Amino acid sequence: MTGTASLLEVSALAVRYRRGRRKPPFNALRDVTLAIAPGETVALVGESGSGKSTLGNAVLGLVPVASGTITFDGADVTRPSPRRRRALTRDIQAVFQDPYGSLNPVRPIGQALAEPLRAHQRLDSTTTAARVSAALERVGLSADAAALYPGQFSGGQRQRIAIARALMLSPRLVICDEPLSALDLSVQAQVLNLLKALQRELGVGYLFITHDLAVVPHIAHRVVVLYRGQVVETGTVSQVCDHPSHPYTQRLISAAPVPDPAQQRARRRTVEST
Repeated sequence: MTGTASLLEVSALAVRYRRGRRKPPFNALRDVTLAIAPGETVALVGESGSGKSTLGNAVLGLVPVASGTITFDGADVTRPSPRRRRALTRDIQAVFQDPYGSLNPVRPIGQALAEPLRAHQRLDSTTTAARVSAALERVGLSADAAALYPGQFSGGQRQRIAIARALMLSPRLVICDEPLSALDLSVQAQVLNLLKALQRELGVGYLFITHDLAVVPHIAHRVVVLYRGQVVETGTVSQVCDHPSHPYTQRLISAAPVPDPAQQRARRRTVEST
């Protein structure tokens, strides 16, 4: 993606959380910088508490920014007006970790998928139903599924539904916040393949947030490693995953499971000796 104008640019971003009158604020993010080109996947990796989800929420406008800037398609969206933030939802969507909690259990999924269309576009019921059917079929589900409820689907199917909903408005960027962690390994592979196929078809960019470096080579073009709210390493997948330079990245890689136990033990010994 070198030489391509950025779709998203995060520059020197800081996010702080208040902890009461007598305690200093908690620095969730400090001086974080990254960029995503159109149609590119950047994996944001780190252990729990490193600030990954905070960064995703900052891009989505869900947490206030203390300093730094967020630029989308050349426009500063760090502190947008409510009207501008609403307009941004057409271009920036999200798929969250829990497919069980991200869908209203008492509403048919057809209604859940139609909701973004009703909020942003004035379409008749026939056109809306056709768009919902097409979205379901795009993620490998039957159009008849629109009449069913979330409880009638497996976890992997619900995550497919969440992906379909995120793509209803043809966004240019999707924040994928740990979209695989609640799924079985075989289902994880299916969802990864779906995300890659949709990216090829639609040209959408992903900020792919994960704690699991093992999945990164299968989805990402570049990697950003967060440790205690700061970027400690960034580069291509090959640079970061095959030749990590920071000790924290090396520890993350050594903790990621591999099929061969002997290879896993050898990898950990190599990291411990560096």
